[in-house]
Amino acid sequence: MQHPRKHRRRRAALAAAVATTALTAAGLTTLNGTGIAAAATARQVEALDRGVVSVHTADGNLVSWRWLGTDPDNVSFNVYRAGTKVNSTPVTGSTNYFHSGAPEQADYTVRAVVGGVEQGDSVHAVQFRTGYKDVPISAPAGGTTPDGVAYTYEANDASVGDLDGDGALDIVLKWQPTNAKDNSQSGHTGNTIVDGIKLDGTRLWRVDLGRNIRSGAHYTQFQVYDYDGDRKAEVAMKTADGTKDGTGAVIGSSSADHRNSSGYVLSGPEYLTMFNGQTGKAMGTVDYVPARGTVSSWGDSYGNRVDRFLAGTAYLDGSRPSLIMARGYYTRTVIAAWDWRNGAFTRRWTFDTNSSTNTGKGFDGQGSHSLSVGDVDGDGKDEIVYGAMAVDDNGNGLWTTKTGHGDAQHLGDLDPAHAGLEYFKVSESTSQPAELYINPANGTVNWKLAACCDNGRGVAGDIYAGNDGAEVWSASDSSIRDEAGATKGREPSSANFLSWWDGDTVRELLDGTRIDKYGTSSDTRLLTGSGVSSNNGTKATPVLSGDILGDWREEVIWRTSGNTALRIYSTPYETNTRITTLLHDTMYRTGLAWQNTAYNQPSHPSFFLGNGMGTAPRPTVYTP
Repeated sequence: MQHPRKHRRRRAALAAAVATTALTAAGLTTLNGTGIAAAATARQVEALDRGVVSVHTADGNLVSWRWLGTDPDNVSFNVYRAGTKVNSTPVTGSTNYFHSGAPEQADYTVRAVVGGVEQGDSVHAVQFRTGYKDVPISAPAGGTTPDGVAYTYEANDASVGDLDGDGALDIVLKWQPTNAKDNSQSGHTGNTIVDGIKLDGTRLWRVDLGRNIRSGAHYTQFQVYDYDGDRKAEVAMKTADGTKDGTGAVIGSSSADHRNSSGYVLSGPEYLTMFNGQTGKAMGTVDYVPARGTVSSWGDSYGNRVDRFLAGTAYLDGSRPSLIMARGYYTRTVIAAWDWRNGAFTRRWTFDTNSSTNTGKGFDGQGSHSLSVGDVDGDGKDEIVYGAMAVDDNGNGLWTTKTGHGDAQHLGDLDPAHAGLEYFKVSESTSQPAELYINPANGTVNWKLAACCDNGRGVAGDIYAGNDGAEVWSASDSSIRDEAGATKGREPSSANFLSWWDGDTVRELLDGTRIDKYGTSSDTRLLTGSGVSSNNGTKATPVLSGDILGDWREEVIWRTSGNTALRIYSTPYETNTRITTLLHDTMYRTGLAWQNTAYNQPSHPSFFLGNGMGTAPRPTVYTP
């Protein structure tokens, strides 16, 4: 079912208060409906510090830092150790510097040079003295469920955001009980616990979602983002009777127990709560949209389909972030968009496949175990790509391929020769194409592979320099393919996560507790995590992976095997490529926010980042 592509709208001029340096980057124009170039609307991003890291190796320390979206194009940098400059000339071609022979405890700061004038010191470098940094964590006490099953806790998925406004990213960590369940499995679970943690291990707060939120990959999707522009990230989660916020206050009834004999929660109120990122205090609570209604109307009577939740963050107005909360994908799908402004929720729109209008009619049963967010139609506003369909920034259905549910999907600039974004997904149904390569602007299927099986894994990324653009591959295929579907080489050793890890712009393979570089005959191991475990069973995903610290390369976070720390690894490889921090590319940044949603997937930026790429674009952004 196709819907006409919406008209591009003229973007408003920026307010005078927006810093000029955020607006002068090259290529920052879009076309309005008349084809006239207009200034792109600046997007609100985090006011981050320099994010300096020092990674020790046998030969010295690799110091790297962020090139912020609000920095001038021609900024350069000097690196200081304990107040003494260590570089002979300003660093201009990258945002890293290798200090040969330096000891692991060396203390570094970085100073920007703007217009020939050196600015003040940055924050001090986070030290990775053994190649990694441990963030101490403390597991909640375990317990026993009403059906007599004992459980303990494991560190599970995490997200990041500046919770206290100091410019440094903090961690929001979900603790999952060892008896967590997939929706298809009966049985009681322990409570889901969520912590706010600083990089030194200081716990800012702990939220207990309570007995009336079941634990598992499909129940608790948490979003961490600065929605109201106060320079501090909020945390949004589905809540229920008995949820205890970070101050100890209880939402709803503290005594209510809505669990049935099978452990499912199919009655009682459901809420959406926005928590204060610094204190964990519940600042606002509304009814969750949509309500579950009649459980059987979602496709079964025992609670599998009704409690499939997805969540994300999107710039629906092109400038400020909105919260996306969704329910259902096997049958009915409902997606609600919320704004958090001035301490209150406002619902922007609701997309419902049960609607009698064209808002969502005919789009049922198309969702994946994840979602993607990006400006697919080039109008400056974000869309929600939800499996085999897309929802426009205004809440109307944009397109659907009618190819149904899948376990993995990737939205990004996969083909540098084609303007805009591309979309790759796999299918779970044995009657649907195993792989699809789609133009997300209008839902056109560029190519597809024949139906074969429940294809449970699929990846898109530029892992092979011998091909232009990104490669795609899946668990059911025996090769990597290009943007035209042609085979380009052997299948990689994994079909899971990705990481920009070494010094070039080709992305690496992240799977389990290792990072490998793809090769035409075999893969080369670049990193094996020490004393760590992956998450989510056979999904073998990290706690979090992304550009969290340092330059544009990606960190990876795993939990230590004893759940006493989050172990962060940062690259020891020098690079001569200079790219603005990916945290200020809002498509990538919202990808980090939804990474924890259901079956975790890696983030992709809005531009092509890979072999043979041109100069990376500068983002049009402002900080509140």
